[in-house]
Amino acid sequence: MALTREQIVNDVQAMLPQEQIITDEAVLKENSADRFRKFETIHDIYTQPLPAAVVKVTSAEEISRLLQYMNDHNINAVPRTGGSATEGGLETAVENSLVIDGSPMNDIVSIDSYDMLATVKCGVPLEDLETELRKQGLTTGHSPQSKPLAQMGGLVATRSIGQLSTLYGGIEDMVVGVEAVFPNGEITKIKNIPRRAAGPDIRHVIIGNEGALCYITEVTVKVFQYQPEHNQYYGYVLDNMKTGFDILREVMVQGYRPSVARLYDPEDAADHFDFSQGKCVLIFMAEGPQRIAEATGQAIEAIVAQYSESERVESRLIQEWFENLNWDPSKVEEERQAIKDSNNIGFTTEVSGSWSVIHDIYERCITRIREEIPHITMLGGHSSHSYLNGTNMYFVYYYDLVDIKPEEEITAYHYPINKIIVEETIKAGGSMVHHHGVGKHRTPWIKDEYGSSYYILETLKKAFDPKCIMNKGTIFPTDD
Repeated sequence: MALTREQIVNDVQAMLPQEQIITDEAVLKENSADRFRKFETIHDIYTQPLPAAVVKVTSAEEISRLLQYMNDHNINAVPRTGGSATEGGLETAVENSLVIDGSPMNDIVSIDSYDMLATVKCGVPLEDLETELRKQGLTTGHSPQSKPLAQMGGLVATRSIGQLSTLYGGIEDMVVGVEAVFPNGEITKIKNIPRRAAGPDIRHVIIGNEGALCYITEVTVKVFQYQPEHNQYYGYVLDNMKTGFDILREVMVQGYRPSVARLYDPEDAADHFDFSQGKCVLIFMAEGPQRIAEATGQAIEAIVAQYSESERVESRLIQEWFENLNWDPSKVEEERQAIKDSNNIGFTTEVSGSWSVIHDIYERCITRIREEIPHITMLGGHSSHSYLNGTNMYFVYYYDLVDIKPEEEITAYHYPINKIIVEETIKAGGSMVHHHGVGKHRTPWIKDEYGSSYYILETLKKAFDPKCIMNKGTIFPTDD
């Protein structure tokens, strides 16, 4: 028999200090959703079941006791740290869930400038870690737009990527060791070593699991020398996306690694760059030791020069833009009010594909959205993370909400747009998600995404979370 809401709260209060257990309705509402439902929440509408409580945890041992209890009684757990997720992964889709909030676990355990490692608890804000590292001339190299809000556990759980990824890689390339708690209460720690060949790389059971397999409590990441004095900025306008993709490909295939390599289509570029002139914008940043930065910059100039349609813009314009790219937490309420007043809202969907298909994915998605979705006020996109064999595409779209209630926004607009992008990408052989995570709103396509390899993924769930108490509906379909 399922426990009542009151029983769950009473049991947890007997297990942990009472001040760590929050049942205030306003807090429960705030913790029932993430940014995917921002239009609803802006209007103070919460359509997901409210959790029984938000539990502020302070150690892996507390999480272990809590998860054992929840596993014994089939109570859904929603792991949470910074709360900057965008795909519904933090939604409490099940009645009487417990949100396990690791933000109090905010200790920087160590910074080792000899072995070039930083070890932190899951609730450490990325910006706090970067501040401490830069005092020592170091950096993580990880710089997502959510940097002012994001915390380390969530970044690893969602397989995050940052704006400098073309040089430093995604979070999965940075994680050296990790500690996590599984639903049976088992606390596991993967040691910090540069590489090993002792079987499969089990870090990847944990990295990107989105709280659907375990709770990440501590991470160790690589750190790098921080040398911003050598940064070099390059910007170009050009006529079409195909040329831009070709240039990006040439830079990557020739073996150069700028930290930033971005291509904006005309509509997205117009939102970012005053100099775009209704054209596409291509930007690069080279960094690192002076000789590497200079060599990378010279190579970029030589490659772009082969394309006569490209026109160089002043470097300072790119530098100024990049230095103001991240979210400004002080403007969150101002942005929410603007959305409420205008009834106009924007979202993003990011995918990836090989060089041979990425332009077709871009064209097909843009065409279908324009044809099928009403009231679009802005539709564009950019590529911002490139690799030897392909790149990503980050679609950006805004629309007016016409003659609908706030809670109908998702089904009237957001779902249909997401569906077009995901389906066209999978059809072309790309991946339906590049770095925001599956959450709960791309789960319907997870089997199409994986194909025959879904066997491996579902076997992980059956092995590590056989009672399915971890973040129900995230990554794994609820009917499995």
